[in-house]
Amino acid sequence: MDKTRLQGKNCLITGAARGIGAAVAEHYAAQGAKVCVADINLEGCQEVVSRIKENGGEAIAVSLDVTSREQMKAAVQATVDAFGSLNVMLNNAGINKPLMFLDITEENWRQIMDVNGWGCLVGMQEAAKQMIAQGKENGPYKIINVGSILSRQAFDDVIPYSCSKHAVQAMINGGAKALVDHNITVNGYGPGVVRTELWEQLDKDLVAIGKFEKQGQSMDELAEKMILMKRYSYPEDIVGTASFLASSESDYMTGQLLMIDGGIVLQ
Repeated sequence: MDKTRLQGKNCLITGAARGIGAAVAEHYAAQGAKVCVADINLEGCQEVVSRIKENGGEAIAVSLDVTSREQMKAAVQATVDAFGSLNVMLNNAGINKPLMFLDITEENWRQIMDVNGWGCLVGMQEAAKQMIAQGKENGPYKIINVGSILSRQAFDDVIPYSCSKHAVQAMINGGAKALVDHNITVNGYGPGVVRTELWEQLDKDLVAIGKFEKQGQSMDELAEKMILMKRYSYPEDIVGTASFLASSESDYMTGQLLMIDGGIVLQ
């Protein structure tokens, strides 16, 4: 591992208390970045920060509900206060709650779209405002949004989630156009089936709505029937792409969503 790949990068990562967000936060710190670990679960953030510091990295923990603009502003300011500037914004926070198509409720729709859609947009906006204030000559700056295989397709049991991740794709494309003159790039990555706490809960929910008969079946069947590599992934499979998008290696790249799915989406 190149321990200087992200040297000088001050990063804010949302939804970083566990799963992919936590793994990326630790990976960024191990490559020299200073990281603000932000999540509605502050205790989880503090645990991630402790691990980073034990390994010689620098990080802070911030409580953040991404649907609140005031809290997002505060998280951006906390990053700047701690590290001096904001160079990389990773909008990773996301939720899912499967329901079959005819059972989708307004509450289900709004909750998922608020966090995954609105929360991503607010993160982009508040990060961009700070980056613009710092001056384009100090860039390039990076805004990175986490999409999904469902940014490119949809399943009938997770329609609101699919819509929210299609929205992320739109925000990557539109944000790239809106912010290019400020020396800000906007890109993202789309994981597939990743073994995290989020997917383990999703697996239970899919059993509860009758989509699958037993726990673990969803991941195994998807791996067998849909993933070319015939296995689901782990956060460790994702962190390299997240690091590339935060590094200078991706400076001539904007408006792109990279799929990290083992070959589910071939386009």
